[in-house]
Amino acid sequence: MQNRANENKNYLDPVIISKLNSLEIKAKLVVEGFMVGLHKSPYHGFSAEFSQHRPYIQGDNFKDVDWKVYGKTEKFFIKQYEEETNLKCHVLLDVSRSMEFSSEKNISKIEYSKTLAAALSYLMLKQQDAVGLALYSDKIHQYYTPKVSKVYFQQMLKSLAEIVPSNKTNTSSCLNEVAEKINKRGLVIIISDFFDDINSILTSLKHFRYKNNEVIVFQILDPVEKNFAFDRDSIFKDLETEEEMTTQPYQIQKAYIEAMQEFTGKIKSECLNSKIEYNLITTDTPFDKALFSYIQKRSKLH
Repeated sequence: MQNRANENKNYLDPVIISKLNSLEIKAKLVVEGFMVGLHKSPYHGFSAEFSQHRPYIQGDNFKDVDWKVYGKTEKFFIKQYEEETNLKCHVLLDVSRSMEFSSEKNISKIEYSKTLAAALSYLMLKQQDAVGLALYSDKIHQYYTPKVSKVYFQQMLKSLAEIVPSNKTNTSSCLNEVAEKINKRGLVIIISDFFDDINSILTSLKHFRYKNNEVIVFQILDPVEKNFAFDRDSIFKDLETEEEMTTQPYQIQKAYIEAMQEFTGKIKSECLNSKIEYNLITTDTPFDKALFSYIQKRSKLH
């Protein structure tokens, strides 16, 4: 039993997953590890059959209750019909240079984010949801409209695998451009470190909400970016402007942490005010936290 628990943990560990060559295998193992954990969690009742069922809501017709599932879970679930399960999902991934950063013993933000985007897309397809992808930095590099297709998914994986972070960031402009492409309401997932003008980003995030989309934000940071835990004199280089600064980290750590907390706190509070789900995730975090956030949001859409 202990071995299976460790195996499941390995499927979700970013460092272990990063050693695999195939992005498709990474996505598959992350999702399978997540599903094993979900079935064992307190949410087992709704997770056991979530790809074909949704929880009973007061007013639903009892003739649509799946009594076999009730026998297993002692909870009421309604069988979903095809039109109910067809959700259009858009995954937007920041591929700017700042996403290339990694500290000792951790994978880079772009490596973590690529795997997360692939796993979310794989999970969506298992749900029979249409999934699309946008890769952006200071412009849109690739854009895939949402489809339910394994062949299409392979094309998206190829684009994800070939990412080479470059250029500066213009998050706001890119988000607005994608928002204008979305004609039918759906679920929008943005994966980024959001190292850009925060006020314009927040305005752009609200653009998706104005068009009645549900939105999940994943702010991906390296643990060191969050706590500035450098233990020796260091040269800091801006990956986008290439400017350098030499300093003793302890001299600016307190001010940095306060500024970072203010930065992430503003994003979080503004997202909550706009009913946007916000998740701050560091690159040493197992992938199940992010996938569970998606499952919770999806379950609320039906």
